[in-house]
Amino acid sequence: MTLELELAPKVKRAPGEPCCEPVVYPDVERAEAERMAVIAKALGDPIRLQVVDVLRRHAGEVCVCELVPLFDVGQSTLSHHLKKLRDAGIVDSQRRGLWAYYYVRPDALEELRTWLS
Repeated sequence: MTLELELAPKVKRAPGEPCCEPVVYPDVERAEAERMAVIAKALGDPIRLQVVDVLRRHAGEVCVCELVPLFDVGQSTLSHHLKKLRDAGIVDSQRRGLWAYYYVRPDALEELRTWLS
């Protein structure tokens, strides 16, 4: 079977004129997209994703000393990951004496979850 294509002559468009109309426009505002990107970037690391999973499934506060044995990284590296998650607003912590207890903020992932569904 032979397929014949008819090619249209190339037409030069005026400067600044779009070549075609967008298929669809963004439905998310820039500020909202920036907030979700911070969250997505924080969750883009496998250890951080696993930490959030542990905290989410525990559904309460977890001492950092309970998290360290779960991961094949040192305490300082885990603290770095927890700081990134706190900075993104995904988790929060309470200090009690020498230890910090971490938990997932209930509303932290709602915006991202709503947009993804």
